[in-house]
Amino acid sequence: MKLGTKLIHAGVEPDPSTGAIMTPIFQTSTYVQAAPGDHKGYEYARTQNPTRDALQKALAAIENGNHGICFGSGLAATDAIMKLLAPGDEVVASSDLYGGTFRIFTKVFAKYGIRFHFVDLQDAAQLKQHLNAATKLVWIETPTNPMLNIIDIAACSAIAKEKGVLLAVDNTFASPYLQNPLDLGADIVVHSATKYLGGHSDVVHGAVIVKDGALAQQLAFIQNSCGAVPGPQDCFLVLRGIKTLHVRMQRHCENGEAVARFLRAHPKVDKVYWCGFEDHPNHDIAKKQMRGFGGMISFTLKDDSMDAALKVLSGTHLFSLAESLGGVESLIGHPASMTHASIPREERLKNGLTDSLIRLSVGIEDVEDLVADLKKAIG
Repeated sequence: MKLGTKLIHAGVEPDPSTGAIMTPIFQTSTYVQAAPGDHKGYEYARTQNPTRDALQKALAAIENGNHGICFGSGLAATDAIMKLLAPGDEVVASSDLYGGTFRIFTKVFAKYGIRFHFVDLQDAAQLKQHLNAATKLVWIETPTNPMLNIIDIAACSAIAKEKGVLLAVDNTFASPYLQNPLDLGADIVVHSATKYLGGHSDVVHGAVIVKDGALAQQLAFIQNSCGAVPGPQDCFLVLRGIKTLHVRMQRHCENGEAVARFLRAHPKVDKVYWCGFEDHPNHDIAKKQMRGFGGMISFTLKDDSMDAALKVLSGTHLFSLAESLGGVESLIGHPASMTHASIPREERLKNGLTDSLIRLSVGIEDVEDLVADLKKAIG
């Protein structure tokens, strides 16, 4: 199947009991058994739910994996992956990453004897010198949040495989429409399905997709044992969102390019971070591993002050000031005080995340209206 067809049909079958074309919401906590152990494949809803099963199959299919495992949020999915590790293990992570990921690594799992190294991996060769006998996992985002850096997934995979180290890729910013890390050698793909997969700012959800059956069994064991599972209504909403991912992402990409080029030409704008620019440091890699460049953009003003940034942040009408990203509506945010506030300021500045950086999630509205909204706010 072509990608658009797969997004609509993969992993989903009409309900056998009624013929319903949409997967029903199985809002139940338990399942009746004919006798102890004699059941229809479902015992207790923390362990299995038919709505969740349908979504897990769909996620595996659209990421070209064999197994999908769903969680109550993107951070719950991250938490489960970290629980594959043991005290004394080490993780190499890309230095520019979501603030919640940095927080769970440094404030939660570091207490249990897991050591984290945050490395600029825009040059994948840098990974080699940070791997040792204790390294068990490499964790990357690409494009990164919020600096839109690009990391070569295939190159990182080759280096990790040579050392017998797992590679996990947070694919939230790209979505499966733009990028499939498993095809490039990654072992684990993680999503905050809250974002582009759900696509309508109405659900909190997380997902992990893998090819390896033994790894899937480990993650499913953690999912069931620790219990951070999504409810069936949330799974239904993500299933619904996936069906329109391709048409939404096409518009996100088109609008993102138009907004990025408008910002770059604006006399009051200084730097614009968007991986679709030909002079982006790793544009060639983005072009090679992605099908488009997405709708996420960050920028700074020539008046590099908080006052100037706050004027823009509070001056838009169509771009709503809010956390999150990937919905049909456009959002504007201030990473230093919102999504990345949990990262110490000195660490943020190392990665170029200044106090005045503004991040946009460009939605699917008419782009002329979005440009006019930013033009008025910037002045």
